[in-house]
Amino acid sequence: MKDALAAAAQESYGRIVATLIRVTGDWDLAEDCAQEALATALEKWPGEGVPANPGGWLMTVARNRAIDVLRRATVEQRKLREVLLLSAEAKESEEWDDDRLRLIFTCCHPALSLEARVALTLRTVCGVPTGEIARVFLVAEPTMTRRLTRAKTKISTANIPYRVPSGPALSERLPGVLAVIYLLFTRGYTNDGEPAFADEAIRLARLLRRLMPDQPEAAGLLALCLLQHSRRRARRDAAGHLLTLDQQDRTLWDHEAIASGLALLPTAGRGAYATQAHIAAEHTRSPADWPAIAGWYDRLVALQPTPVVRLNRAVAHGFAYGPARGLDLLAEARAGGALDGYAPATAAEAELTARLGDRIRAELLFRTAADETTSPAERHALLGRATEMEDA
Repeated sequence: MKDALAAAAQESYGRIVATLIRVTGDWDLAEDCAQEALATALEKWPGEGVPANPGGWLMTVARNRAIDVLRRATVEQRKLREVLLLSAEAKESEEWDDDRLRLIFTCCHPALSLEARVALTLRTVCGVPTGEIARVFLVAEPTMTRRLTRAKTKISTANIPYRVPSGPALSERLPGVLAVIYLLFTRGYTNDGEPAFADEAIRLARLLRRLMPDQPEAAGLLALCLLQHSRRRARRDAAGHLLTLDQQDRTLWDHEAIASGLALLPTAGRGAYATQAHIAAEHTRSPADWPAIAGWYDRLVALQPTPVVRLNRAVAHGFAYGPARGLDLLAEARAGGALDGYAPATAAEAELTARLGDRIRAELLFRTAADETTSPAERHALLGRATEMEDA
């Protein structure tokens, strides 16, 4: 029962909040009513059973709760919102997708700090608990609660419009929206992530692509998400252990998603998302063309010269031109200490070291990476590699 409610919440929470915000203009009321709908479901569904349309059920309960609150209000403006809310019922399903985009563009408004944009989107669009968001940002839950409140207050006091912008403002705002959608995707695609987040991000990316068919980076983001997500079912074995690309059963890949992603590449431009999509496309081929992948990473480093991109470039060059070349580039990426204690960097060094033939040092590095990671699945895989080095 809890699983059914969790699935319904992940699918519908952001839609409910977005619709209620559009109709009432009250962020707190929208979130409170969505939360109360979930609490009501947790109380009633065990006895009455899961409804045929869980999302619609939750929307109805949340909407009725909002109406109850507004009916008790005496402020004329709130009475008007009650009328609007009642009249919105018939067309709410048609508005949901647009509402989600309106909400994302509002959460990603440049008047808000980047942290506020990300946190507010995670909370209102995806329904991620405030405590979990706080852990992501390494702050206490009350601190994150205050930050979210300030962000919503700023939206209200600054009269930030609840709409998708048009004209030049649309192009200016697009990068921030793309970044948030990709963040939602990676939240669902990571080894211990929730697949529903990745599915939702792909849905939003499709909507954005339809909304802005002439924006290459929208196509690039959608292509990247589709190509990466196509491999999700093959990333673990029957026991739940992580599998590398060369270990995966390619018959489990979503080849329809791969075809859709590849079809988008000619219109995806040359930006960062498109470049990453080309890299993902190369990984769908067997065998992988590592010199081509290394070339795409060279281009990506020029666009995004971050330590993590440099790390991935080092790995690609290591497969394309030998482990010594990869270790040299990895050392450059580590300069400055930005990758210190970062498990993927240590694991990459371990793999390249193993390919050089130094299994003793590789074993030590794999165990160090296992200690650094916070992912149980990654830890298991890294310790497995360490054992392979020891037994060789």
